[in-house]
Amino acid sequence: MIAALLAAAVATSAPAAPAAQMQLQDARPAIWVVNDEDTIIYLFGTFHALDGKSAWFNDEVKTAFSASNELVLETLVPEAPRAPRAFPAPIQPVGPFAGSASFLSTSKTVMSAGRTQGMSTAQGADAVLREAAEKAGKPVGGLETFQFQLNMFSRLPGATPPRDPAAAARTKAQLSAVLTRLQSAWNRGDIEGFRPMLEQMQAQSPGTYKTLFNDRNGRWAAWIANRLQQPGTVFVAVGAGHLAGADSVQNKLAALHVRSQRIN
Repeated sequence: MIAALLAAAVATSAPAAPAAQMQLQDARPAIWVVNDEDTIIYLFGTFHALDGKSAWFNDEVKTAFSASNELVLETLVPEAPRAPRAFPAPIQPVGPFAGSASFLSTSKTVMSAGRTQGMSTAQGADAVLREAAEKAGKPVGGLETFQFQLNMFSRLPGATPPRDPAAAARTKAQLSAVLTRLQSAWNRGDIEGFRPMLEQMQAQSPGTYKTLFNDRNGRWAAWIANRLQQPGTVFVAVGAGHLAGADSVQNKLAALHVRSQRIN
């Protein structure tokens, strides 16, 4: 998903602002709440790989997490032996993987671009939340199984990576700039900063967009609506891109007559 998203983002990217303007000390990523009389569900947009330079696990996010009885992520990635995890771990396979060679090659380019910015999934919001939940003894679940995600990625068309070394270097530089800009938008809570690449993906690869966003957002909204039938407080964390655009989880919830409200 990261590779497909960033391919769309590069196509719509503007020149990056100076790095000094992008590194925020105090971050306020977007979070929503869905609730009824006896259930509270916090809906948080994550950034899967971060550089560890922003203080985001505080304020409303920390308060909502601390008040929650359980954490629900997109999926639970099988944990490997403790070691730095390269960007992006959520699509790295355990065992044989049937994805296209071009998709895997593109993913390697994204990993390399992320590393140049000091990003890793070990510092990403998903990993930080999971570690905090496990340390606090909170149950951790997934909206999808890991095998489901592997199967989904294996069916996606792959992007053809540039063969020319100079073109490859330019692509890597573009990806690095996009990652930096998106992380800055996430830090600011600018969820609509993800909209242009979603719209670009929908226009250029409608099947991929439908698989990765429209369909999954609909299923996740249905899960949240059903979860309201059980009392409790739940912290749901999914990629920030799923909370932006016309087919966001919040809009899917609204279609089910379930109201969500941003709290920061």
